[in-house]
Parts: sequence; structure tokens; C-alpha cells
Amino acid sequence: MTRSGPSAVRGLGVRLLLVLSLLAATAPLSVDFYLASFPEVRASLHTDASTVQLTLTGFLIGLGVGQIAWGPISDRYGRLRPLLVGATIGTIAAAGAALAPTIWILIVARFVQALAGAAGIVICRAVIADILEGYAAARAMSLMLTINGAAPIVAPIVGGALAGRVPWRGVLGIIVAVYLVQLVGVALVVRESLPPQRRTPRVQYGYIGRLLARPAYLGHTVTSMFAFGAMMAYISSSSFVYQKVIGTSGLGYGLLFACNAVGLMAGGAASARLARHQVHPARTVARALPVIVVGAVLLLLIAVSDVTKWLLVVPLFFVVTAVGFVIGNVQTLAIEQSRDVAGAGSAVVGGLTFLFAGVVSPLGGLGGEDTAVPFALVMLCTATLGLVVFALTRGYVRRHPQLERGFEPAPATTAKAG
Repeated sequence: MTRSGPSAVRGLGVRLLLVLSLLAATAPLSVDFYLASFPEVRASLHTDASTVQLTLTGFLIGLGVGQIAWGPISDRYGRLRPLLVGATIGTIAAAGAALAPTIWILIVARFVQALAGAAGIVICRAVIADILEGYAAARAMSLMLTINGAAPIVAPIVGGALAGRVPWRGVLGIIVAVYLVQLVGVALVVRESLPPQRRTPRVQYGYIGRLLARPAYLGHTVTSMFAFGAMMAYISSSSFVYQKVIGTSGLGYGLLFACNAVGLMAGGAASARLARHQVHPARTVARALPVIVVGAVLLLLIAVSDVTKWLLVVPLFFVVTAVGFVIGNVQTLAIEQSRDVAGAGSAVVGGLTFLFAGVVSPLGGLGGEDTAVPFALVMLCTATLGLVVFALTRGYVRRHPQLERGFEPAPATTAKAG
């Protein structure tokens, strides 16, 4: 297993890191392109805002279930074959979504698309865990978040510019092209990272129960769930909040959404730099989570007051930026506790995170299109719970320091080289 240091991350190879980042970006690429088209989907398929948001909910639930399914499969059959199968099925389902004649067929197609595409999300983390550990893994995860942070920058701008000019089916056609690029990237670049002698003798979903019985793994996984839930409360409601509550155009929504994505990307880049200098991921998360809580409080205060709703954009930027410091690090801390079954470990942390996000995402729309209060409340509750769970988890780890030996300081010569 590779030790920490810049050479460790470079050991992934630039092309592999880029392909893994593209696979990890399945969710933002599949969602952000068409968020600005939600109002058009609602009108075209004769439904309401909450039902349109179910296309996002179905997608997120598909990602959650899919990750839990694919993780143990990749522990048994290796990483490459499941990636190829998932990318192929995902491409076909994405085409079905673009052609869906009704809202319910669209919801089902998006679910299947996510179910298959989840292979890329879960296995990209498992590949990193196969090759790297400790600070090197934390840095690679943060770099991956930084690179795929380009997705939520470009996608909403393109989607916002296309909304109203290109039919929503054409926007979903772009997502089909993304899945095709992923498939080609996997076929040409990814090589097997899990040798046969390290594979499980069969597909064993029983490992999931064992992982959830590990307090440090469970605590960091639940923290990831709540932090990402706060993020999804924003994402799922962003189209209506920006365009209906604040009053921006589709393009204006895309630009504001992209601005927040720049913050997310900057948070990931800064987090990677901290990991390179061997700042423990837990320290980074402990400083970022309170920022999310404070930002959610400010959002709620602005939402219920009579001040201009343009003020919402300020705390939203800081909340999304703080999330960039949290997700990669807290998932690295979880996977550190599951190195014996990295595929299952990646599956559970990712699967439960997206399942929870799927449950949370429609809640922000319960108050209708013209209020930001529900999504601010959901963000505040999830962020606060995440902070509490993380504090309790770190208290447990401090009592059992042997759980994080992968984060022991590297030898002096290695540290100097970094």
C-alpha cells in the first residue's frame, strides 16, 4: 500500500485520476444539466413542482441502492468488469430518460440510469482505496472532488443557457453523451486494481452489517449522509429558489449555481493541500461543519424576513464551499475503517449518503415554488445533526487511536519530499 506524499497521489496517473473524477461526477453531471429545465419539464409533462423533483429523488435513490449493490460485486469480481457493465446499462437508460413520454416513465428511467451509473461512483473510491491509504488517499479523494467540481460549474451554465432554448429532452441528450464518454474512458484507461488473491470468495452483502457495527465507520458515514443531505436540500430546490424566489433568469440561475460550484471546487482544492501537508482530515471537517450550520441559520433568517431575497446568495456560497471541505474527508475517514472490504466500504458510505439525499431532496419543495423556508429548515436540521454525530464519532476515535494508523505521520524523508 502506498504511503502519503505527493508521489503517492501521482502514482494514480493523471489519466486515471481524470477518468475516476469523471465517474465520480456522475451525480452532478446527471442532475445539474437539467435542473434549470425543471419548470419546462413540469409544463411539458403536465405535472407539479414536487412531482418533477421526484425525478431527482428517484435518481438519488437509484444511486444509493446501486452503490450498495455494486460495492460487494466489485469486491468479488474486481473493479473493471462491473465498471464496464454499469457504464453500458447507464448509457441505455439515459437514452430512455431523454425519450420518456410521461413523468412516471421519466422517473423510472432516471432510477435505472442511476442504479447502473452508481457503479462508477462507488468503484472510483474503491480504486483509490486499493492503491492509496492515509493522507495520500485523503488528498486523492479531495483532488477528485476538485476536478469533478468542474461539472457543477459548467453543467448549470450550459443547462441554464439551454433552458427555454433547447427542449428538455435535448438537455437530457447531453447526459447520454456524458455516459458514452464515461464508457469509453473506462474501456481505454482503467485497469484492474484488485488482484484475484484480494477478492472475496463470493458476493457477500453480509459485510455491510459488519461495517455498520463498527462505530467509527458508522459515525463518519452518518456524518457524510447529513452533510450531503444539506447540500441536496440546496441543489434540489435551487432552480425554484433562484428563479422563483429571487427572480433570476435561467442563465442567471446557471451563473449563480456555477459560482457556488467554484466555491465547492476551491474547498476541495484547499482540502487536498491540507492533506498534502498532513493536516488530519478530521481537523478539516471539524472546522467546516460549523460553517454549514451558521450558514443555514442565516438562510432561514433571510427566508422568513422581509429583506431582499438576493441576500440568500451570500450564505449559500459559504455553505457550499464548506461542503467542499467535508465530503471527501469524511468519506476517507469512513473508508479507512473498511480497508479489508474497500468495495463494500465505499458502497455503504456512498449508498446511504445518496439514499438519505433522495429522501431529503423533495422536502425543500413542500412549501411550493415561492418560498425558501422549507429548504433552509431542512439544511439547518441536517447540518446540525451532522455536526453532533461527527463530534460523538471523533470522541470515540480519540479513545481508540489504533483505528486510524493510516494517518500516522510519514517518515521524515517522505514528509520533506512533499
